[in-house]
Amino acid sequence: MFDVMDLYQQMINDHGKNPRNFGRLADADHEAEGYNPLCGDKLHVYLKTSDEGLIEDVSFEGEGCRISMASASLMTEALKGKPLADFKPLFDAFQHMVTSDISESPDEGRLGKLAVLAGVREFPSRIKCAILCWHTLKSAVKGGDDVAKTE
Repeated sequence: MFDVMDLYQQMINDHGKNPRNFGRLADADHEAEGYNPLCGDKLHVYLKTSDEGLIEDVSFEGEGCRISMASASLMTEALKGKPLADFKPLFDAFQHMVTSDISESPDEGRLGKLAVLAGVREFPSRIKCAILCWHTLKSAVKGGDDVAKTE
């Protein structure tokens, strides 16, 4: 019997083991460090934007748990080629999804593949793993030298 949760688990495992857009982006115009002291996840996020405000490229490097790596991989796929102005609403939608009541269905129309991470809300300690890359990219967009943390 087909179970959608098995499919979600497979996608998280695939992105966690084989993250997309992994590696240093040499011509980035925004970048930031992120650290989750609870489980030791460390990320560096790179962003290259165009003069027209498009996200031309986005990547990350670092190490962390499978949820952290999968979330960063899926985030970069969701944002590449989109207007930078789309980041904040997507950040808000993702954060709402992973912190909302488990009975609330994720907004798959808005979140796309990112909805596979809705299950982390069943494990409160894993929410910080899933949102680390988002806070790190938010810090990169904002600028500054602060390390993004999930605390």
